[in-house]
Amino acid sequence: MAKNTIQNIRKIELSINRNLFFICVVVTIITMALTTIDFFSRGRFLPPRMNFFYLSVVLIYSFHKELVRWLGVKKIKRQGEYFVYAWIVLTTVLYVINFFTNNYFIYSREGYTLGSLRDISLITMEILGIFIFTRLLKLLFLLKK
Repeated sequence: MAKNTIQNIRKIELSINRNLFFICVVVTIITMALTTIDFFSRGRFLPPRMNFFYLSVVLIYSFHKELVRWLGVKKIKRQGEYFVYAWIVLTTVLYVINFFTNNYFIYSREGYTLGSLRDISLITMEILGIFIFTRLLKLLFLLKK
């Protein structure tokens, strides 16, 4: 392939990756907002149930970013880790709030156990898993060189 063609492909893929990052930010904010509302509402709303969709969006962004790296783009901003930090902070804050309210937010008004804190923890662990997996891909890329 001509050098010009490869440079054009890199440019296009980098542009796509910026768009995917923006989409990921929007979907992350919406998912965090809905899960936080679910936590504080104590079962007043149905759980958002967008984990699969959200994780799919994050996976697509993460794998595409690694593809761009494997295409030889030298400088790629490390923005994906902000999702990890945001979920860890949100989950920790909600656990602390629940602790200081004597488990107030894990029980509904009727007294049955709610899954919102467990669900938020699960999303956080899944995001951490995606982050670690993409870090492994980066190491493989470096070892390949």
